[in-house]
Amino acid sequence: MGHIREPKGVDFIIESKPLTTEERKAISDFIKKDKEKLVAKRNIAKRMQPEQTKKHTRQPHLKST
Repeated sequence: MGHIREPKGVDFIIESKPLTTEERKAISDFIKKDKEKLVAKRNIAKRMQPEQTKKHTRQPHLKST
């Protein structure tokens, strides 16, 4: 994310309303699910053997002469 520069003589004031209990719970649940997905992806990558990772990488094609 970039920063917004304030023009001279202008102040950006951001006022956000407090979250409701339902909104807090929804955000918390979303974060938990996202973290679970990341952990699952990492576990799959750790279980792969080096031979399996070689199969999934691109190999350069050699021209035969």
